[in-house]
Amino acid sequence: MSEFALPPAGSGTQSSSGSPSQVILVQRSSGMGLLMLALGWFGFLTSGALLALLVGGMIYVARYVDPDGLEEKNVANWEEGEYKIAVITIDGVIGDADEDGYVLKQIQRVRKDESVRAIVVRVDSPGGVVSGADYILHHLRKLKKEKGVPMVVSMGGMAASGGYYVSMAVEDQDNSIFAEPTCVTGSIGVIMPHYDISGLLARFDVKDDSIVTHERKQMLAMTKPIPPEHREIIQKNINEMFARFKKIVQEGRPKFAKDPAALDVLATGEVFTADQAVANGLIDKVGFLEDALERAVELAKLNKSEVQAIRFKRPISMFDDLSLIQSRAKAPGSIDLSLIQDLATPRAYYLYTTLPTTMSSRAR
Repeated sequence: MSEFALPPAGSGTQSSSGSPSQVILVQRSSGMGLLMLALGWFGFLTSGALLALLVGGMIYVARYVDPDGLEEKNVANWEEGEYKIAVITIDGVIGDADEDGYVLKQIQRVRKDESVRAIVVRVDSPGGVVSGADYILHHLRKLKKEKGVPMVVSMGGMAASGGYYVSMAVEDQDNSIFAEPTCVTGSIGVIMPHYDISGLLARFDVKDDSIVTHERKQMLAMTKPIPPEHREIIQKNINEMFARFKKIVQEGRPKFAKDPAALDVLATGEVFTADQAVANGLIDKVGFLEDALERAVELAKLNKSEVQAIRFKRPISMFDDLSLIQSRAKAPGSIDLSLIQDLATPRAYYLYTTLPTTMSSRAR
């Protein structure tokens, strides 16, 4: 740092008025001093911003996220009583088996609640992955057995294929499957999508030159047609999954166990309206959620005044918001590689669809 000063008073220098001259000190800050000052302010501002984000995040989490990620709400007009009818919701496409999935969290919450006297499974799903649907069915049956309470199904707009499969959790309980008047259900069958793009590749002189341990490793490769001997192997696997589907239906609809041929007529992948499903014995009654709740109260041998109906909502977390922001931030025309991977992965579905399938890894 450099300094310059005028002569001090008493040195003989006077102003024009005859008074002693004032001392003026002029300082020039060096580059190092300015840098230290800037760093100090930067650290202060950064610390303040981080503290604000931390406090804001804690408030956000406290506001939107319960300990198990669920929010319990009363169903309208079912808000009185010391006992509970728990509504477990299965909606949307069913993904892979997931212990942290929304459906499993609902099941775990109901299992711990000693005041639950009956369960209504609310289904609005076109189905999904075979393993995911079977996983949910297993845990619903286990819950029903462990708690020893009746279970009723309420179908919303759609309960097709895997959606119908999980509805069989009611097993042989009489008058236990309700469907809304506009519901479509059924679609009993299995599909393993496969897309042959070999013609497209040939047009652009592109070849699949993969090195494999055996030719069957590429049985479902999109880059070549399926040879008859490979198709026979795949069809055998599909048939075994189909046989399990029909077995599950027979356990949930005992009339088909007595008359398997009647089920074979219906198990073509076809969907049915609610009225058609009643006529064919696939469901018991046409009715709304309220009708299913009333049946659950009846099976629990309670009065409506004694119970409250509750359902669970998964609130939006800040992580969901971040995922949404990230998806919106993608450049127009960008390609999601995870979707390509899903399309290229051979897998079987209990699913009502005619479109290429892309699945989430989380069971709904």
